[in-house]
Amino acid sequence: QVQLVESGGGLVQAGDSLRLSCAASGRTFGVYAMGWFRQAPGKEREFVAAVSRRGLNTYYADSAKVRFTISRDNAKNTVYLQMNSLKPEDTAVYYCAADTTNLGIGSGWTPDYWGQGTQVTVSS
Repeated sequence: QVQLVESGGGLVQAGDSLRLSCAASGRTFGVYAMGWFRQAPGKEREFVAAVSRRGLNTYYADSAKVRFTISRDNAKNTVYLQMNSLKPEDTAVYYCAADTTNLGIGSGWTPDYWGQGTQVTVSS
């Protein structure tokens, strides 16, 4: 099993930046892709961004391509999501995800592991 723990969420104003972190523990040698989803109130969970095992390939939802950057530090088993120029519509619970493959990453990605989520609230 792999455990994922997110941190870095909070309440910010529109235009601010936040960096989310997700630390993986457990059987991390089997972890390939890692990434982020989010779920806004009353909406379905949606893919935000992902990164392949070695960090060579990154994937973004259209809403995240310009303002968000995903990265990972395999020495720390941690994935990051740098979010800039935040908007009120970015308000959501952000979930870290990890998978045992690099396959199917994107809007239809179904990771094997999930974190508990961290709340991001952007006020206007």
